[in-house]
Amino acid sequence: MSKRALKKYLGELKPEALREQLLDLHDRFPEVREYYKFVFNPNEEDLLRQAQEKIREEYFPRRRKKAKARRSVAKNLIRHFETLEVSPTVMAELMAFNIKTAAAYEPTRNCPDSFYKSIGVSFKQWVAHVHYHRIHREYVQHVRDFMRQAEDRQWPNLDYLEDILDQIESN
Repeated sequence: MSKRALKKYLGELKPEALREQLLDLHDRFPEVREYYKFVFNPNEEDLLRQAQEKIREEYFPRRRKKAKARRSVAKNLIRHFETLEVSPTVMAELMAFNIKTAAAYEPTRNCPDSFYKSIGVSFKQWVAHVHYHRIHREYVQHVRDFMRQAEDRQWPNLDYLEDILDQIESN
């Protein structure tokens, strides 16, 4: 159904029927429930804390022996935050936490090249995000700390990370 057809359909509904459809959507789909929960009570700090716990559990599990270290978990959480339109600062905090947690995990394992590539992409998105929203001054030290860790541990994608910083800083 196109947006135009949906607008026409919704315009033809009586307010009570529209209300019933929204309640039905709320009952059927967890995403709708979560959206309205966030709209009426935008507790970003609590949402951030829960997301950070999920990321931490991926790399440093308490319930199982081996870490899964799926970077897709953090990517999905970041996408979810974008959908909810959380504040740029909260989004930047989640992105920074993801990178820091992955960097803390890296020395404990023999990580494949895909790990470094994925963290490089996450780093690029994070740096671009903080520059776009003009909050980069708050995160300069975080960026420096991450870069220092990558240098000290001789990450294979160090040149890529430095290129990202050069590109962002030249804009």
